[in-house]
Amino acid sequence: MLNNKIALMLSLTLLTACASKKTDPEDFKLSVKDRFSTNIKGDGIKLFTYKAQLANLAEPDFPLPHNERIEQVKRKSRAQSGKRYKQPDLSDWTQQIELGLSKTLAMTGYCREGFMELSRIIEVGRAEIRGECNEGATEADKQKFSS
Repeated sequence: MLNNKIALMLSLTLLTACASKKTDPEDFKLSVKDRFSTNIKGDGIKLFTYKAQLANLAEPDFPLPHNERIEQVKRKSRAQSGKRYKQPDLSDWTQQIELGLSKTLAMTGYCREGFMELSRIIEVGRAEIRGECNEGATEADKQKFSS
């Protein structure tokens, strides 16, 4: 009897520990595909777009978020439940996107003095951040980053 109580308490402790584990942005490292594009305007304004998506979204049978929402609405109306839709927790994914962007900017040296964020779209499995560098383009920037 005492062994059963100890086993139950140990199981509950382990279950609680596993459930409370916070995802590390590095957990996404191998499963994210990202793309960084630059755009230097004639007056020296430096713009960029950073896009990322989970690698498994490239698989053809993975439903798009819009289709997922449509299916959720259909299921909700069939269930006739009064419960509100719970938004997914995107904090870990957002952290990963911000980490990827900061590493990309550091590696390329594109925005040496920081940037101003123009727009941000964070969805389940995909994201896009557009920005403008705080500094203007030098001749070296124009040679290195112009297409």
